Amino acid sequence: MQEIAGLSAEPCQDETIIITVFDINKTEIPAFIQREREYRSLPVFPESLDGKPFTNPAVLCASYTDEEFFKYKCFEGREIYFQQYGEYNIHKIWRDDVLPCRVYLRHCVLAAKSLGDEVYNNFLDHTFIADRKTTIRQYFEKTATGIMEEEPPESLKARYGG
Repeated sequence: MQEIAGLSAEPCQDETIIITVFDINKTEIPAFIQREREYRSLPVFPESLDGKPFTNPAVLCASYTDEEFFKYKCFEGREIYFQQYGEYNIHKIWRDDVLPCRVYLRHCVLAAKSLGDEVYNNFLDHTFIADRKTTIRQYFEKTATGIMEEEPPESLKARYGG
């Protein structure tokens, strides 16, 4: 089964997620939007773990349906998009038949763990693989043993080394 690196938010009744908020320079916004164009940028008003609201809104990267993506973000059209990405076997934007990219998942888990038990456990129990049924914790218990012991490839060690 193919592995894909991507993480987005979707509406889910009775679920709560803890997110990481980071600053981005205004000059970097166009590159961020282009690089992350598969995502719907939603304004959110996060609060700290102790319930204090942030003073500024943030942007949450949520998923589009394929139809919405091609209508609102991909102005070159489906044919050109798939000419660019078809060689990577990408024929749908958000799929439910892929597994998490091991090195990227390890990176996300290490990041969550570095922020404490509450964040770590929230990530494991409220983040799902692409099937939208299996939590990351369940995925580790049933299928993905050994991911946390794997080292990223040399080309990604600086970025995903933990």
